[in-house]
Amino acid sequence: MKRIMLISAAVLALAGCKASDPQLGEASIDKVLKAMTLEEKVHFVIGTGMAGFGGESAVVGATKNIVPGAAGTTYPIERLGIPSIVLADGPAGLRIDPTREGDDNTYYCTHFPIGTLLASTWNQELVENVGKAMGEEVHEYGADVYLAPALNIHRHPLNGRNFEYYSEDPVVAGKTAAAYVRGVQSNDVGTSIKHFAYNNQETNRTGNNAVISPRAQREIYLKGFEITVKESDPWTVMSSYNKINGTYTSQSKDLQTTVLRDEWGFKGLVMTDWFGGDNGAEQIAAGNDMLQPGTDLQYQQIMDAIKDGSLSEAELDVCVRRCLELVARSPKAKGYAYSNKPDLKAHAAVTRQSALEGMVLLENKGVLPLKDVKNVALFGCTSFDFIAGGTGSGNVNRAYTVSLLDGLKNAGFNVDESNKEATLKHIADEDAAFKASLTDQLSAFYPTPRPSEIVPRPSELSKSARANDVAIITFGRNSGEFFDRTSADFVLSAKEKELLAKVTSAFHARGKKVIVVLNIGGVIETASWKFVPDAILLAWQAGQEGGNSVTDILTGAKSPSGKLPMTFPVNLMDAGSSANFPIDSDTGVYFTNRREDVGQKDVDVTRYEEGIYVGYRWFDKKELPVSYPFGYGLSYTTFEYSAPAVANDGTTVTAKVTVKNTGAVAGKEAVQLYVSAPAGTLDKPVKELKAYGKTKELAPGESQELTLTFPTSELASFDEEASAWKVDAGTYTFLFGASSRDIRCTATAEAAAAETPTHRVLLMK
Repeated sequence: MKRIMLISAAVLALAGCKASDPQLGEASIDKVLKAMTLEEKVHFVIGTGMAGFGGESAVVGATKNIVPGAAGTTYPIERLGIPSIVLADGPAGLRIDPTREGDDNTYYCTHFPIGTLLASTWNQELVENVGKAMGEEVHEYGADVYLAPALNIHRHPLNGRNFEYYSEDPVVAGKTAAAYVRGVQSNDVGTSIKHFAYNNQETNRTGNNAVISPRAQREIYLKGFEITVKESDPWTVMSSYNKINGTYTSQSKDLQTTVLRDEWGFKGLVMTDWFGGDNGAEQIAAGNDMLQPGTDLQYQQIMDAIKDGSLSEAELDVCVRRCLELVARSPKAKGYAYSNKPDLKAHAAVTRQSALEGMVLLENKGVLPLKDVKNVALFGCTSFDFIAGGTGSGNVNRAYTVSLLDGLKNAGFNVDESNKEATLKHIADEDAAFKASLTDQLSAFYPTPRPSEIVPRPSELSKSARANDVAIITFGRNSGEFFDRTSADFVLSAKEKELLAKVTSAFHARGKKVIVVLNIGGVIETASWKFVPDAILLAWQAGQEGGNSVTDILTGAKSPSGKLPMTFPVNLMDAGSSANFPIDSDTGVYFTNRREDVGQKDVDVTRYEEGIYVGYRWFDKKELPVSYPFGYGLSYTTFEYSAPAVANDGTTVTAKVTVKNTGAVAGKEAVQLYVSAPAGTLDKPVKELKAYGKTKELAPGESQELTLTFPTSELASFDEEASAWKVDAGTYTFLFGASSRDIRCTATAEAAAAETPTHRVLLMK
């Protein structure tokens, strides 16, 4: 056993140490583990509790205030030199308290763009750079493990947590998460990829049983995690709340040990989501090493299981060792003197620039970029109250949020502010009324409903259309955990439709244009109204610099290059998962409250009957029209694809294509490589994404050859009967696309038959 790096003298100078006690920083982990009592071991695998939720009586020593506002801490053992390390929420930035009692300093963090926007960049290098900035704040504010990224699949448009997740496709999810992890961990702090696995709805999330076929698990819901584990080596994995085929994921040895460790080679620690699972002993036996935030009940469950022989101390020791290894590699154990002074100014620039590449231009009838425009009229509450990101554990306590109004004024536009004060008062009144209605202890996490829209009188609109050069309407949607979104949230409200119609009519009557900005966290319906305005910019929730970033796109400071990491359907029920999703259910259950066997479809049990046909795979299979396809996004310039070529050496598929900027302005293009398999032993999707890449910024007339590679084994599909990955022999067609429904050129290559056996796990019950 290799020796662990020495920790500082200050950390070692802990009360109660005996000269004979081995110290974590001096002795091997073997010696420290051997010196631990059974009681210390059981405490050590359990967190230190969470204020207001019980469990604190299991704590020895007050550790939760090391970094106020952090999500949790590990259990310290002073006599062995084992400090408590800090676990803090993400994924859009570090979530800690911005102020501290008796301290005049502030501890604000940078709110970076949400997950859907980062995925929409299709730029792994950019995501890695964002991760580096995030990790620097984690490091300098004294946290050790950052509870991010989140990469569950967008199975359904209404999943309340889609804003934190990346895509309906596992390759986009996995590659984006891997880049994020590499960036954060370059700061010598850890990440915790989450939620492993199948956390695809918030309704009854702590009790819901996801019933999923082995093939769908392997090809869709686990694939992104596999990519992330193998390409970025995250320090930890966080298990999810839900069950998989009747077993809580945190209590599934198939998932936490056989697949994650034995098949994928994961070497780190697995922790629960907060209060996840219902049996601490079963979690330890499964290989879920740390239980957060920790309760007395879990301690007793583990001790009782060891006493009755259902859990051995050797099984416990496996988890204790992994906890020791995590603590030993942490900044806290190494005595890092964090500054509490990260470079917030530099990080504000990072978030502003990164947001540009993830905004998606959906429509443009020649109005963008803005030219010869000086006077701008703003409509919609969200124009004045921009949404930086989501609520819940994904929130970030930031110093400010730049609104669209602010961003336009910063860029020198004359913004008509005649409706500003009335709009802000309306927002404040509705927000106050909502907050006054809350009594739940989790109310601070709840997403505040968006205020109803104010529709100006015809005379006001006519006056605005005369005085201004262009109108911008912003429609917003809040995001947050705990609740799935509703069908009403998916469509424009009656007031939003009225606002759009009347503003457009007034401005078009004077030959002036109307732009819609969507400040949203997930998919909404667009097919019924998208041709009414002259342009639509999907801005997502772009972090604290959002208004500046939107303005940079509107003015043409940068050409938009974002593309959709999910499909926008024509109708909500067109999605294959809509047949088995708790649409408009009122059964939100949080943390330790579980509702099981209530007899409500998709609340106690959700059957993933669509199998592998998620997102574009479903729409292609059913030949359904969509409003905007997966991978779609416009630019201010145009691109030509040519010279496609593919080679397969039996180990690696190498694809090349040349991209030329054929337009008049500089821009970047995200190229998607899909594969259509030959007829074989299994039903196959029409096409599947296997790789993607983004060009550098190409000047007009400039070309670049992109090379995209992936392992030949990724041509395989999962054969449930054989419990093996199988590559069918034959000719594979490789499709180079600007979207899943805009294929620009193709090439073919041969592949030989191959089979890779796996453990027969996670079978249907």
